[in-house]
Amino acid sequence: MKITRRKALKLGLMGTGTLLSPFGFSVDAQADETPPCLGTGLPFSTKPSPFSPLTDRFKAPLYIPKPLEPKVSQEAKGDQPAIDYYEITMQQQQLGVVFDEKETPLKFAEFWTYNGTAPGSLIRQKKGRQSCVRFINLLNKDANNQDICTSVHLHGMASLPQYDGYAEDLIPHNHYKDYYYPNSRASILWYHDHAVHKTSRNVYMGLAGMYIVEYSPEDFCKPEYADLLPKGEFEIPLVIQDKTFEIPDQSQSNQWKLVFNDRQHQGVYADLILVNGRAYPSLKVKRQKYYFRLLNGSASRTYQLTLSRSAHQLTVEKDPLIVVGSDSGLLSQPEPLVAPGQSLRMGVAERYGVVVDFAKFPPGVKTVYLWDMGFPSNIAAPSQALMQFELEGKPIPTPELPAHLGKVTLPEELLRIRNDRLKAENRPITLSDRTFRFGRGRDWAINGRVWDANHIEANPGLWDVEVWELVNAGGWVHPVHIHLVDFQILERNGEPPRRYEQGWKDVVLLNEFETVRVIASFNPQPGKYMMHCHNIVHEDHDMMTQFEVIGRRPEDPLPQDPMSAPAQPLPAKTLGSDPPPLYQINPPTYGVLKHSCSDLDKPS
Repeated sequence: MKITRRKALKLGLMGTGTLLSPFGFSVDAQADETPPCLGTGLPFSTKPSPFSPLTDRFKAPLYIPKPLEPKVSQEAKGDQPAIDYYEITMQQQQLGVVFDEKETPLKFAEFWTYNGTAPGSLIRQKKGRQSCVRFINLLNKDANNQDICTSVHLHGMASLPQYDGYAEDLIPHNHYKDYYYPNSRASILWYHDHAVHKTSRNVYMGLAGMYIVEYSPEDFCKPEYADLLPKGEFEIPLVIQDKTFEIPDQSQSNQWKLVFNDRQHQGVYADLILVNGRAYPSLKVKRQKYYFRLLNGSASRTYQLTLSRSAHQLTVEKDPLIVVGSDSGLLSQPEPLVAPGQSLRMGVAERYGVVVDFAKFPPGVKTVYLWDMGFPSNIAAPSQALMQFELEGKPIPTPELPAHLGKVTLPEELLRIRNDRLKAENRPITLSDRTFRFGRGRDWAINGRVWDANHIEANPGLWDVEVWELVNAGGWVHPVHIHLVDFQILERNGEPPRRYEQGWKDVVLLNEFETVRVIASFNPQPGKYMMHCHNIVHEDHDMMTQFEVIGRRPEDPLPQDPMSAPAQPLPAKTLGSDPPPLYQINPPTYGVLKHSCSDLDKPS
C-alpha cells in the first residue's frame, strides 16, 4: 500500500534513512508492519492507590538545578547569529524522590528524564542570542511494550513552525532532532513533551524542564531597575508538580512506582507535591529578598499560592508574596498579594516571577511556608504547605522595588491598531474578531471539533492585531495556551483581569461558564501553530486545534511547514555543523507603541 508523507510522520516512520525527505514522497510498506509510534490512545492507565506512601515533610533540601553548559558556542559572523548548542538525552532513569537532611536518597522511582533529571536540565540564555537544542530519544519502550515517541515544545518561544514541537512531528526511539530558538523575548519558559495523544503521560512521567531567557535593561522602565531583582544565589526556579506513587513489592519498600491515571479523561490529580523533583523540600534562606521563578508543571492541577508561618495551618499575619512577572515578561508594577485574603492562582503551564523579602519577618519567625490554598475544580484539593523556608541570620536590607517596573505595551494601543485596520478594511468594529468555545461532547473539543491536523480554525494575517473571545461552555476549568504569540487579557466576564494578570501572557485559565477576551499581535513569522487546553489530559482527548498566520506583504517571509524538519536516525551528525536558520522578522507598519513606562508621572 502507499503511505503519504503526513501519514508516515504521524506513524513515526520518518527518519529510517529511506523515508527521510523534507519535500514529500510516498513509499511502499507491508500491510503487516507495526509502526513504532502507532496508536492514538494513552498506552496505559494504572488504577491509582488511595494514597501515596507516607513521607517526612520539609527534611529534604530543595534541589536547585545549575544551568546546562552549551556543547558548542559560535559568535555572530556575517548574517549568522550568535548561537549556543546544547544536547539533551531523553531516557528512563531511577531517581530519588524522598531524601534525608543530608540529601541521601531514601525512596526511588523510575522517571522519564531529560539528561537524567526530572525536571530536566535548566537552560538559561541571553535575550537575542540563539539556541540550538538537540533532543535525543533513548526512551525505549513503555509498559505496553510500545516505543515511546516524543515531540518537544519550548512553551513561550516564538519558534519557527518546524521547531515549535508540532504534536504530530514525532521523534521515535533512537532518533534525534535539532530545535532552533531565537530567544527574542525575555521570560520564564519551559520545555515539555507535546506528542499527539500522549502528552499528559509523557509530561507526568518527567518530560518537563525550565528554560529562562534573561531580562535585559531595556525590559525595565529604567535600565538601573534591572539590578533590583535578586540574582545569583537569590534567584531560584521552582517547578511544582503533583505525583502519585505506589509500592509494587512490599519487600522492597524503597522502590516506588509512578502511578498514572487520567480519571476517564478528566485529569491527573495526584496526592504528593514535588518541588524541583523532591517531595515537600526545605530551603535555607538569608533574611533578604529572593526572586523565585514559579512554574506549574503539573498535568491538570491548579494551585493558589500564598505564604504561611505554620506548616499545619494558614496564618493571618498578612505576609506579602510580590508578583513581578508573568508568563511572558515583567509586570508594569509589582503586585503584592497579602495572605490569607489574596493568593496567586496558577493554572497548568502558567509561570510567575515572585519576590519574597525574608528581612520583613520578625526575628522570632524561623520558618515560612509556600502554601497552596487548594482550588475548587481540583479533584482532591487540600490546603497544605508545599515547601519550607528556613530563615537564617540577621536581616539584610535591600533596595525597595520601584513603583514602575517593566515595559508593557498598553492594551489600548493594541486596540487602536486593531480598530484602525478594521476601519481601513471597511469592516465593523466588533468586541471580538473570533470566538472559541471550549466544551465537552463525545470528548473535549474546541468549537465542537476535536484535533484534526488538516483543519485550520483561524487564519490571522502576519502582524494583524486581533481580539479572541475564549468561552468555557462548562464541565471543567481550562487553562488555554496559544502558541507563537504573547497576549494580554482584556477582561473576564466583562470585568478587568486580576492585577497580576495584566501583563504579557500565553496561558489564561478559563473558569466554568467564563468568557475571557484576549488581544494579540500575530507575529513574528507566518505558519501553522496550535492552540489547546493545557490540562494536558484534555489536550490528549482532544481539545486542540490550530491556526495559520498568513503573510500578506511581498516582503513577508514564506511560511514553513511544521513537518518540514523531521527527526533523523542515530548516529547524529556533529552538533553545530549545520548553519542555523535565519529568523526573518520584518517589522510591522504601525511602528513603536506606547507602553506602561511612557509617562512615569502617571499611574501605569
